[in-house]
Amino acid sequence: NIVHLHERDCSVQRRHQKVIEIAPSVDLDEAVRHELCKAAVQVAGEVKYNNAGTVEFLLDGDTNEWFFIEMNPRIQVEHTVTEIITGVDLVRSQILVAQGHDLFGEVIDIPIQDEIPRNGYAVQARITTEDPANNFSPDYGRILNYRSAAGFGIRLDAGTGDAGSVITPFYDSMLVKLTAFGPRFEIALQRMDRALREFRIRGVKTNIPFIENVILNETFRSGKATTRLIDTNPDLFNFRPRRDRATKLLNYLSDITVNGNDTAKGYKLSAALPTPRVPACDVRAQMQPGSRNKLLELGPDGFARWIRDTKPLLITDTTMRDAHQSLIATRMRSVDMLNIASYVAQKTPNLFSLEMWGGATFDTTMRFLRESPWDRLRELRERIPNICFQMLFRGSNAVGYSNYPDNVVEGFIKHSAESGMDIFRIFDSLNYLPNMQVAMEAVREHTTSVCEAAVCYTGDIDDPKRDKYSLKYYINKAKELEKMGAHILAIKDMAGLCRPSAATKLFRALREEIGIPMHFHTHDSSGINSASVLAASESGVDIVDLALASMSGSTSQPNLNSVAAALSGLERDPGLDPNALNAMSDYWEEVLEFYTPFNTAPRAGSAEVYIHEMPGGQFTNLKEQASAMGLGHRWPEIARTYAEVNQLFGDIIKVTPSSKVVGDMCMFLITRGIKPEAVTSIEPGSIDFPESVIDMLWGGLGQPDGGWPADVQKAVLGDREPTTKRPGDLAKPINLETTRAELSTKLGRIAGDDDLYSHLMYPAVFAEFDEFIKTYGKVQGLPTTAFFYGLSVSEEISVEIGPGKVLFIKLIGISEANAEGQRNIFYELNGMPRECAVIDQALAPKDAVTRLKGDQNDPLQAVAPMPGMVSEVNAEVGAQVEEGDPIITLEAMKMLTTISASSTGTVTEILAQKGDAVETDDLLARLEQ
Repeated sequence: NIVHLHERDCSVQRRHQKVIEIAPSVDLDEAVRHELCKAAVQVAGEVKYNNAGTVEFLLDGDTNEWFFIEMNPRIQVEHTVTEIITGVDLVRSQILVAQGHDLFGEVIDIPIQDEIPRNGYAVQARITTEDPANNFSPDYGRILNYRSAAGFGIRLDAGTGDAGSVITPFYDSMLVKLTAFGPRFEIALQRMDRALREFRIRGVKTNIPFIENVILNETFRSGKATTRLIDTNPDLFNFRPRRDRATKLLNYLSDITVNGNDTAKGYKLSAALPTPRVPACDVRAQMQPGSRNKLLELGPDGFARWIRDTKPLLITDTTMRDAHQSLIATRMRSVDMLNIASYVAQKTPNLFSLEMWGGATFDTTMRFLRESPWDRLRELRERIPNICFQMLFRGSNAVGYSNYPDNVVEGFIKHSAESGMDIFRIFDSLNYLPNMQVAMEAVREHTTSVCEAAVCYTGDIDDPKRDKYSLKYYINKAKELEKMGAHILAIKDMAGLCRPSAATKLFRALREEIGIPMHFHTHDSSGINSASVLAASESGVDIVDLALASMSGSTSQPNLNSVAAALSGLERDPGLDPNALNAMSDYWEEVLEFYTPFNTAPRAGSAEVYIHEMPGGQFTNLKEQASAMGLGHRWPEIARTYAEVNQLFGDIIKVTPSSKVVGDMCMFLITRGIKPEAVTSIEPGSIDFPESVIDMLWGGLGQPDGGWPADVQKAVLGDREPTTKRPGDLAKPINLETTRAELSTKLGRIAGDDDLYSHLMYPAVFAEFDEFIKTYGKVQGLPTTAFFYGLSVSEEISVEIGPGKVLFIKLIGISEANAEGQRNIFYELNGMPRECAVIDQALAPKDAVTRLKGDQNDPLQAVAPMPGMVSEVNAEVGAQVEEGDPIITLEAMKMLTTISASSTGTVTEILAQKGDAVETDDLLARLEQ
């Protein structure tokens, strides 16, 4: 009256505890299988065992010799796999046996031995709240989201797992048993893999990544796994970082909804804003070829000749870069550009280019918008493959504010071109041409892109008193740039100082003196620069920069729609569809409502620009800075002082970064009550001038025509000797691969070229951006109102996080704050309830404990390796400790962990006490040597 239900293979173990179980064994010799089952029946018979039991054996895989270990008088956790392959309900059967029913009777109905089936294969894994990346430390807390797998071939035996459940340190960590089965072992594993990937457990760590690695291991899949599989395969502990994208986005939205977005200056929406209407177009229609197709066909030299031979006026649309830089402090988000990108490609293929990258956008996308500038470039490129992309490149300053080594400039340009950039507008903030040479050569020699070299315009060529920047000055610069290999010459009128008569004189003269195409960039700061553009057109300019109507005027570019209409039907008609231009303008007008807190540009142009000569992109920033410093009411004085500082420096070209230096000096003098004319009377070394001023006058940005005023240099630099060398010659080349390796270590992943060049341009900004991404994930897909202002109750948004993967997020409610200022935020995520907790900073008690985070790699810090409770403080402040001495002991789920000193030193701080609950990476103590 004893039968066996075949064997189970429990070889995959960790510390002699089963991890994954299989029935039947995949690679067991049939004769050995028979011996083991027979022995099990004999053991039960000898002791007259009555009920279900489990007999355990150890098998030598090399010799097939087996050894009896023990018999458990019960069923085991892994009984599920036996039930599946045999069809016998073990739990029910053992109860009925205890009640006295016959094993083969109608009630229990177990077949006789030879008829007990062995159908297919079954695999069981135990999903637990253990962290395999931290030596399987138990994790505990509230489960924020619990979604289990289902479907054919899957069985779940659930425990405590459910959304809202609280996992405590006091009970077994198993949430659910997952069993997958199929007619073949391979199919069972496929179903197990699919089921594991379907699980979503958020709020606590689980061992799912480890189980995934085991079932994908080739030794395991072959059925040859032994009890040493885990010990001999360290790659099982190489885990892909958890993306956890939905939870991270919800945490971000919760924080912004409750605490606001710092960059939005506390602005709150008074009412919901309508979603901007994207003009309709047939994205399936064949896209008309545009300027980029021409560039790819002809190459950059042939492309330049095509421009010269083209009669219609060519237009660059600056809406996606300089227009929003000038109007809304470069805050335009990628999602708003991408929404209309396909329409731009379909409806305006006659545009010469889209200026959409470079300049200040590289910094602000990471610093304020929390986006990758490289992602923006590539995603727009994908949607607009037919129109040339154009960027602003600051010569040896690249897209930063300081000079970079030549190999960094070259590498950045090469990577930008590979990522989709077609036209590089290269300039220097002082028109110091040696600073442009490396970048120009890099474009010509390392890419198939266009080198557009710019001369920055300042002064007034019609004013004989401003003879430093005469017509001859600009002609000479243009000739030099042509000799240096420019495909296109740009006149960069960054402040909008080029009046119509000056534009006529300048471009007529340039047309006679140079043989390359001309491109005119200006700002409408004075209000009359559309006239300058039309004058330039009549004087032979090939390309002009304009912005769509709703994004034009003031400190932005002149009105594209109006200029195109003015030329309609004439010889230089740009051939753009006015209906399409108006539809795009309508879209951007609605989008601008999202950016109200940043829209500080003056409502109209002003002749004041001819006095202060501020670049359009700087005007709003400096005015905002003045207001933030409580000096907004002194703006006329600031504008006048800006002009005086410019003269103090010798009447220089003012564009980033030199314009920033003028602004820094202006605000410095205003706040200290110093007149610009008094600077040369100051005792050298008696005042700490701004670092940017010191660096520029030392020669860190290069040399202006005529050099720096010696008396100003002396007052600012004191005894420091200035340099006249090209800054790039003073910067040693950076070993890019060494830097990449160091950055990879910091990031905890292999640093790609995007990471490398972002780090080289802005190391601190990129580090902060990377930490943000680790905390909140990629947020560029959020609607702009949600990104800046959060959600209102009952508001629902959709967020695409990947191809075909869309999150539908609805804010259900916000709880009252508890004593610590914590609010619970309730959502529906794809129809399922989710919950986040966030501290309301306005209500948080001033004495609320916020534990500092430590650095596990710092030998002078004792850092919590896992969540737990402090069970013992083993050292005290002032104690001398040696490496290995215990400092603090943690307890979690009955497991004690001692945190020891990593080096010899003196304990200077103990930051946790006995009984305190701590989280992973909390700083617990500090040492000093």
